[in-house]
Amino acid sequence: MPDEQTLIEAAQKDPGRFAELYEENFERVYAFVVRRVRERQDAEDLTANVFQKALAGLPQFEWRGAPFAAWLYRIAANAIADHYQEKSRMTGVVQEAATTEPAEDIERRAQLFRSVDRLPREQQRVVVMRFAEGKSIREIANEIEKSEGAVKQLQWRALQTLRAQMGGRRG
Repeated sequence: MPDEQTLIEAAQKDPGRFAELYEENFERVYAFVVRRVRERQDAEDLTANVFQKALAGLPQFEWRGAPFAAWLYRIAANAIADHYQEKSRMTGVVQEAATTEPAEDIERRAQLFRSVDRLPREQQRVVVMRFAEGKSIREIANEIEKSEGAVKQLQWRALQTLRAQMGGRRG
């Protein structure tokens, strides 16, 4: 299978090739969305929306070495925030299946995703692999060909930067 950058460039030249990127990333994006929305129909609609936006924005996408999924997660996070804002406007209350999440939390989460996107490339890659993809330190180290200590250091620096950008809050 071609590497991710090759797939992206091919899809930018021929949108019909986007299907390969879709198939490669659908499950992880759907899992990301469904964990945050809980309602299956909403998760399916939002996931479809993410890929529609990704396809529409693909000509402007610039390869920076971070996984393509990181860009998709950012689109998904924004779509989820928009979903809850729209739901809030329609009902007057932001709702989740089991809990009520204040609009400030949704905005803070969207801010976090934007902040991750501004991290240095290696830190961003480690954060996405560790927290969005759920990979272990060892798995990340093997994949990016660095020591486990180096991965821990990249993660620590990224988290320090994110805490500072988010106002020092934990979580």
